[in-house]
Parts: sequence; structure tokens; C-alpha cells
Amino acid sequence: MPVPCQIAQKSIDPPSIGRNGYQGFLQKSEVLKAGSAPFGHRKLPCDILVEHDVGLRVRDGAVIYVDIYRPPNDAEKVPAVFSWSPFGKKLNGLKFLEMMTPYDMGIKPNTLSGLEKFEAIDPADFVERGYAVINADTRGVGDSDGMCVIMGSQEGQDGYDCIERIAELDWCNGSVGMAGNSHLAIAQWFIGELRPPSLKAIAPWEGCSDLFREQFVRGGIYAGNFFDHISQIMIQGHNGMESFKEMYRRSGGVANDYWEDKRPDISKINIPTYITASFSSALHTMGSIRGFMDVDTPHKWIRFSPYQEWHDIWAVPKYTQELLSFFDRYLKGIDNDWEKTPAIRMTTLRFGSQDAIVDEPIESFPPPQVQDRQLFLSQDGALNADNQVNAPGTVSYNSETSTSFASFKYTFDKKTRLCGIPKAVLYMSCDAKDDLDVYCVVRKLDKDGKPMLALNVPWSSIPPNSMEEIPEAKATDLILYMGPIGMLRASHREIDSSRSMHPNYPFHPHARTQPVPAGEVVKLEIGIFALSMEFEAGESVQLQISGQTPQIHSFKELVGKLGNIDNKGEHKIHFGGDNPSYVVLPFA
Repeated sequence: MPVPCQIAQKSIDPPSIGRNGYQGFLQKSEVLKAGSAPFGHRKLPCDILVEHDVGLRVRDGAVIYVDIYRPPNDAEKVPAVFSWSPFGKKLNGLKFLEMMTPYDMGIKPNTLSGLEKFEAIDPADFVERGYAVINADTRGVGDSDGMCVIMGSQEGQDGYDCIERIAELDWCNGSVGMAGNSHLAIAQWFIGELRPPSLKAIAPWEGCSDLFREQFVRGGIYAGNFFDHISQIMIQGHNGMESFKEMYRRSGGVANDYWEDKRPDISKINIPTYITASFSSALHTMGSIRGFMDVDTPHKWIRFSPYQEWHDIWAVPKYTQELLSFFDRYLKGIDNDWEKTPAIRMTTLRFGSQDAIVDEPIESFPPPQVQDRQLFLSQDGALNADNQVNAPGTVSYNSETSTSFASFKYTFDKKTRLCGIPKAVLYMSCDAKDDLDVYCVVRKLDKDGKPMLALNVPWSSIPPNSMEEIPEAKATDLILYMGPIGMLRASHREIDSSRSMHPNYPFHPHARTQPVPAGEVVKLEIGIFALSMEFEAGESVQLQISGQTPQIHSFKELVGKLGNIDNKGEHKIHFGGDNPSYVVLPFA
């Protein structure tokens, strides 16, 4: 059942023709001919029958409208691939790329047909291979009934009902799959856990799995401004949408039934599952990993990608063909040796001018040979393997500015890979306030001690040939990665180890707050997103600690809106003796 509480609502713009691909309420069919380029981009490889605004009624009587792209021949029944999100159901993949991304995320002209829904598969790829592609306007979006809700059990129920209606359509062979990334991936957790009988396989390509802990209130710190901006420019509907900011205020900043409804029970998913993850995602990395750990099926795969998710789903033909092979096996029953695909494939980032190492099969994640080592913080800014050499002391930074931070580094004497899940254990205090928000980032330094960045697309896909050639206006976290980040509000430091997905990634219940008396030293265990980085001899790894997010801004509209106004004064990091602050790094 949907969460039993009143959900706060905010207004959104009504649908307008020409915005985000909306063409009006059409309820008509047409055939797009092979060889045509209806949107001036890629030519269609085959005839495509498009059925616009087909209504699917769900259990409470609401009608969800979908667009259907399929082969025109009704004589042959085909499986369906279903895409579910609130960002519009047609013609907006290219539009959002051009509107939001630097260098179109390295996606070359004519890669996409223009038929694609944002973050979804391109129908031109799938209809040619004998699939129907179905794009939904979720509840309250476009002309669909109701108020727009974002993830949670209501989306799960609506998606379940739509899948079962699709399976009954005359042209469908009864098998439905799901594909897409970000919201389209997250929705698959919520729908999949309900086990709709006709859902035979899912492909959640990068999707967080706990909206409170991984996106909106990560570490107990509210971070909803990003989604507020996205929803303002991307979501249209007639009846408003739920307000995360107001629901956060009503909950007093802690997790309650409303927020727990945003955490699916992935262990209930028991069908073939093909997951992707990337280390450069600021949202989805740990959700993708937990998804792979928790799905209850032997038929599961995870591929760690070196690329930003939109580039990965749209601009790498090899992986599009892989996804088709996955669905051929489980939606069409074709014996194509898909099961020989390695269950886990790793990517390792090298930063700077070097492309990543990709598609390396490994036995488990973290890899079985990984040794988690504690490196202790010291007064001289070093990370030492032995805490006994560190005299007790403190280092401070100004928690109110993004230019102030503390940093500690370890230099490698031989080529080394870090691959796994890091964690920072910090003993901290603040004299100015009874709480403190702490951010950690693991960075790679070159042999001269300069911080390095990794490119989130292949170097061959964009005009610049070096980091120095990327102008500041385009140097956002969509295209550049500095390293994995962890964060925690000290009053939310309580841990339920029985629910932790890994010893280095503690589960914080966020059920209550525990203020820190001013000046008192408190132990903080801060889970940091997973990583896989290669270091040459002479290069260093650095732990950077601050009171403001180190994240590069994705959109200029968010500059000044992601900073932390709750911190006050100096934060002190204590180390040595009885306060052995350290970082855990996974040496592979």
C-alpha cells in the first residue's frame, strides 16, 4: 500500500506544446518510414508504428498514458520494453542533452533518432530487433491522471498494473522487460519487488536504492535542491507533485514512514537483472551495488562503467547490443549464451589524460584479494599505517566556507590499485555549535601533488584534448569526477550494523538526532562511495575533509544553493592517542 500519510504538494507547470517533447494529447497512430529522419538526426532503420497516448487504467481508476513504438506487422507477437519516469514520454532525450550537458556528453550527432525518452532506450534500436518500446507519463505527468508522485510504493503499484495491461495487448507475446537509467532504474526496484507476473527481466542501469540515504538526505544532510531544480525544468502536469522539501521539514529531518517508503525491498526481486554502476555518479553508485547484492536471483549481472550514465546508455553500441542480447534471452527465450557473460565486470579509473581500464571480470565486489588498510591521520598532513607514531593533536578548518578544508595524503611507492569501499573514522568537535556536518572526498594527486580529475566520457568523444582545455563553464560533475564523497551530520551518527551493506558502509537509521555538546569530541563513521582507481609510483591518495560539499556543480542555477548554512565556526579533527582518526582504503 502507498504510505499512509498526507503528502505535501507543490505546483508544477501544465503541459505546453513544444516543451520537453510534448506534442499535445494526440491519441492517434502513425507509421514512421524506414530511412526517414523525423527529427533531423539518425535515420530510422525500419518502419515504426507509433501509437500515441494509449490509456492504461490502474487499480484506483487512474489512467496512465503511454506511447507505444513497435513493428507495424501485427501478425508476429513481440515482447515489450517498458520505461517509467516523470520526465515526459517522447522526443526529449536529445533536447535535454542539448539543454543541460557539456559537449552533449560526448554523444555524436546522428547517434540518436530523437524518438527516445530522456534516460531511456532509443526505439530505433529495439523495434528493428522485434521489440515494442513503451514510454509512460507516470501518474500526474503530462495528461496522466492524479498528482505526480516520485518513486515509492505508489509508483510500484502503478507500474505493476501498467505492465499487466501491456501484456494483455493483442500484439504482445506476454513478456515485458524494463530498461533505463536514473529514475527509470530506480523505478525498476519498486516495481520489481512487487513481482508483476508478466515482468520477466529488468535492466536498472544506474539507480540509487534508498532515496533518503543516497539522494535527498544523505548522511542526514538535506540535498533536495538538485531535484527541485530538475523537477522545475523537466516535469509538467495538471495536478502538482509531491514536495520533498516540505516532507523533510515535516519529518524534522529524520527518517519516518514516508521516507522508508522510498527504500524498496530489493530482496523480493527474483527475475533476471542486468545492472550497471559507475564510480563517478554522485547519486547511484551504492544503490546499484546494493541492488546487485540483494536481488534474489542467480541470474544477475553488474557492469561497472567508466562513463557518465547518459553516454553509457546512448553512445556505446557494444553495450546497446549487450542489452538486446540480455532481453533476447529472457523476453524471447533465445539460447544465445548470455549466461556466459561474467557476473561482475570492473572498470578502473586512471584520471588525467588516460582512459579507464574496462570490462575486467572479477569474482566479487569488493574483489576477494582486497585488503582494507587503516591509514591514520597525523599532524604533518600524512596518512600513516601506524597510529603509534602520531602524537595527539588537532587540525581545524572553517566549516562555513568551501575554500577551507583539512587534507591528509599517502604516497605510493609502487603501482597500486584501490578497489572497494572506503570509510573515514574521525574524532571531531566544534566549539561553536552542538552539531556539525562533515564531508570527505578521496582524491588522486599526481607526482607533483596536484589534484587530478577523471573524464566521464572517452577523450575521443569531445573536442578538448586535456583537462586544461575544458573551460570552467563546462567543467561540471556531469563530465568530470574528482573522487568518491562521503558525508555525515554528527547528530545522525547512530549506526545499525545489522543493516549495513558492508562494514565500510555503515547504515544510519536517522530515526533520531543526538546533538553533540559544544566542544565535546565525538566519533563519526562516514561511509564513502565505492571506488576503483589506479596509482603509479610517486602518485598519492588524499583524504580531504570540509564543512561544505566538495561536489562540482552540475548546473549554474545551483551555484550557491548546495552550500551548507547549518555549520558554524571551526571544526576540529582530533588524532593520535585516544582519538585515532583514520581512513580505511581498499588495497587491491
